[in-house]
Amino acid sequence: MRGWLTLTLGLLAVVIGAVWTVQGLGYVDGSAMTDERTWAVIGPIVALVGLAVLWLGLRSRRRH
Repeated sequence: MRGWLTLTLGLLAVVIGAVWTVQGLGYVDGSAMTDERTWAVIGPIVALVGLAVLWLGLRSRRRH
């Protein structure tokens, strides 16, 4: 079970970051975040952090 939490959190961060990015760029309507440049910047940062967490989770699973 080692690494599952980090893998799950990393994947969740990547998905949330991607959604925030497309909302910030104006591709998804119906949200207060739609077409707000702030979310177009925060989204990719969250997605990159998620990728780093995924990488750490994969490394910890391979060691054991």
